[in-house]
Amino acid sequence: MTEQQRGRRRVVVTGLGATTPLGGDVATTWRRLLAGESGVRTLTEEWAADLPVRIGARVAVEPTEVLDRVEARTLDRSQQFALIAARQAWEDAGRPEVDRERLGVVFASGIGGVTTLLNAYDVLREKGPRRVSPYTVPMLMPNGPAAAVGLDLGAQAGVHTPVSACASGAEAIAYGLEMIRSGRADVAVCGGTEAAIHALPLAAFASMRALSTRNDEPERASRPYDKARDGFVMGEGAGAVVLEEFEYARARGARILGEIAGAGLSSDGYHITAPDPEARGAVRALRSALADADLSPADIVHINAHATSTPIGDVAEAKGIREVFGSAADGIVVTAPKSSFGHLLGAAGAVEAIATLLAVREKVSPPTLNLENQDDEVDLDIAALEPRPLRDGAALSNSFGFGGHNVVLVIRAS
Repeated sequence: MTEQQRGRRRVVVTGLGATTPLGGDVATTWRRLLAGESGVRTLTEEWAADLPVRIGARVAVEPTEVLDRVEARTLDRSQQFALIAARQAWEDAGRPEVDRERLGVVFASGIGGVTTLLNAYDVLREKGPRRVSPYTVPMLMPNGPAAAVGLDLGAQAGVHTPVSACASGAEAIAYGLEMIRSGRADVAVCGGTEAAIHALPLAAFASMRALSTRNDEPERASRPYDKARDGFVMGEGAGAVVLEEFEYARARGARILGEIAGAGLSSDGYHITAPDPEARGAVRALRSALADADLSPADIVHINAHATSTPIGDVAEAKGIREVFGSAADGIVVTAPKSSFGHLLGAAGAVEAIATLLAVREKVSPPTLNLENQDDEVDLDIAALEPRPLRDGAALSNSFGFGGHNVVLVIRAS
């Protein structure tokens, strides 16, 4: 351990919350993830009928079943998810009695209140400007979810919104890690949210040929690392974690679930949507994360891969992992949970960080669904179709986003 790390504030996880296509809370999501269930379904809305892609992963529990009706109508769907996940995490942490000037919030979204924007434009065209809701701007702004959570908790150490596409949720946790390490906060509620299952985003992603068109077999559509993969499946939901400075958490008698031991961030500088096929940016992020946590490749037993089920992205990430870990990769169990709950975009990194923590805590890797014929270019030990036991050790959670954003979190059990 370096001198800098000896004097650095440790950051632990004391609370978890989520609403996902597999369940309305963390326990249900985790149970169904381990059971190999899928949250991908056929979209039944009328607007989906003419789309080239008619599948998606809707949340298992509608937010209106959880939130008060009056409260819900002033929040975009992404804000509703964020508030539900954050409240769960806060309760799970025991509702810390923290000075609000020492409490921060970092809640991310890749797209923000896109459904509010599109629906408000329909109202403007069809009914005129006087019928546009006065809540429209607070509902559509990308920092709306973070603001909703910050106001709900009364956070005053800073409320922040990283926007880095599909790496957003992971970057929020990395930002929270630095808030506490730097001494600006003792507690931070961090996470990601997304609610973009709507005709326009689906049509746009489909036009890019980024989405799977396996409309007749929705549960088999997301198939990371499989030779027959043809794109990702859009999902929605939110994940949240409560981060605390270790001594602060211990002093208040908090239950410590695990530790965010480090983070590595980089950018590709390569292409707006395509990953660097040589994964040079991902390699830098992986190495930076290991160095930040003062760990070697041999210390890692599990990797939660970004693996979205796209032909190019899955291979590039696999190459990057093999380059960093070399022969040590043979002893690392890799999983790709987007095969189960789809790609939650800006929420993915947060939800998958939760899954990674539970994996090392319970020493079991969730399965990668639909991996029936592994791509020859993917030289990794992947937990295909069934859960796999894990050894003691640390884990990585990878998140990469359009624009060349790369975020790797290092997670240890308590």
